[in-house]
Amino acid sequence: MNNPRVNTSVFQIGRTWRGLGGWNYYFLLKFILLWLGYLHVDALANLFFASCLLFPLPTARLHRWRQWLALPFGLALFYHDTWLPGWRSILHQGADVSGFSIDYLLELTDRFINWRWIGVAFVLLVGYLFVAQWLRITTFTVAGLLWLNLSLLLPPGLTQAPPAAATPAPVAQRAQETAPAQNLPNTVSGPPTNANLDAYLQQFYQREQARQTPFPQTLPPDAQPFDLLVINICSLAWSDLDAAQLSASPLWSRFDLLFTDFNSATAYSGPASIRLLRASCGQTSHHDLYQPAARQCYLFDNLAKLGFGEQLAMDHSGVFGNYIGNLRQDADMQAPIMSQAGLGHELASFDGEPIFDDGQLMSRWLANQSRAATGRSATFFNLIALHDGNRFVGAAKGADYRTRAQTLLSQLNAFMDQLDKSGRRVMLIVVPEHGAGLVGDKMQISGLRDIPSPAITHIPVGVKFFGTRAPHPAQALNITAPSSYLAISELVARSVDGKVFTTSLLDWPALGANLPTTPKVAENENAVVMEYQGKVYIRLNGGGWVPYPQ
Repeated sequence: MNNPRVNTSVFQIGRTWRGLGGWNYYFLLKFILLWLGYLHVDALANLFFASCLLFPLPTARLHRWRQWLALPFGLALFYHDTWLPGWRSILHQGADVSGFSIDYLLELTDRFINWRWIGVAFVLLVGYLFVAQWLRITTFTVAGLLWLNLSLLLPPGLTQAPPAAATPAPVAQRAQETAPAQNLPNTVSGPPTNANLDAYLQQFYQREQARQTPFPQTLPPDAQPFDLLVINICSLAWSDLDAAQLSASPLWSRFDLLFTDFNSATAYSGPASIRLLRASCGQTSHHDLYQPAARQCYLFDNLAKLGFGEQLAMDHSGVFGNYIGNLRQDADMQAPIMSQAGLGHELASFDGEPIFDDGQLMSRWLANQSRAATGRSATFFNLIALHDGNRFVGAAKGADYRTRAQTLLSQLNAFMDQLDKSGRRVMLIVVPEHGAGLVGDKMQISGLRDIPSPAITHIPVGVKFFGTRAPHPAQALNITAPSSYLAISELVARSVDGKVFTTSLLDWPALGANLPTTPKVAENENAVVMEYQGKVYIRLNGGGWVPYPQ
């Protein structure tokens, strides 16, 4: 027999529904940000949170306590729903952030404050308070949360993904173009479900494990010595050049070969340089960058076996972020840093260290090479003058990116003039680490690179041969196929005997044809961005895949 007291108690609790109150505004704000692409709402977590707020409590006092106790959980859930770095990334970057100057920290804080959205939030608050006088907003909030969760139960497939943004032509003159090499066969097809995207990514890494550049065991007797110079520039992508109105700079037309669809595969300096120095093997996951690699993967090690002396030059100390340690341990770059003594500097980095003049640094390298005996050398340059937060000496405010970029491009142009006049045989490869993120998007503010977006990883890569007998192409030969570091390694392997410098007639299109292509996959520690069936998707912190918001 039923207990009438229990039935009465349950009935009374069921009559104490009080609605979400001010939390309606919280969820309405999320709905708007989700609709505009500024959030990726965890539908089930938000429904559970709303259920906890709605569960009937017997007294008004308990209800008020719950409203206040829910605040930290609501803030944590809101942060979880943003595109901001996850806690693992914050912990990983915490030591680096502690090295930032106070001025740079204040500058970053100011970027995070979007006054336009603060105004929108205020207007929404006023509208909510006005409408809530006549409508029960909780009903609409719960309906919206239920719709978000039910949409997850619909037939699989993110079929409404926006198309990938078209990339504008980065060079004013469209010169000859090589025929794009074919991508490796892809057996994963079908709609972009989580399962299919995960399978595609795993298949990508499995295929890449089997790829490597075959270098000769020895050089032929008639091989010609030359210098290989790889200049790795921090924070220079096509999107940055477009924003700074420098994508049509005459510098780009001076290269013999220009990669116009090159993927840096990461948005951070250490991983980018490791990937470049391990260019002789296929692309690995971010995790595997910090695991031992086969000897044949190290580009400079392959060259050392053929008699190339290894050199290292930087315009900074390499201390920040343990950059030099990563080069030593994970990229097998053991050469001592070329002397920086006596070099001038007009810039200071975001942590206050001097950034030495790149023009002087490049001139010193050439002078050293001219004094040295003729032989083979392979030099790795790393330049950070364009890094976010750099300042002119004595200034508190960050230096203008366009001004710094113009200076660096002019210095590169002048250095190329010096190489021309020197008569030395030099194979110059300019490879940025990644972009600056100069123009932010819906996922991250300007300068933030926790997510390797296409705007950050789409970089210009140029190759120029100096001291050749054969005439250069009239304009840069554009390599339009999707490429990454393996293509650079292959190009070096094709040129390693130095005969490109002595032949009187060089087939430039043949030199740049059928280089290895690499599908677009980019990865930082907690984010993977990938192109699938012509559209871009992102996975954060090991969660599900979503279309990259445009």
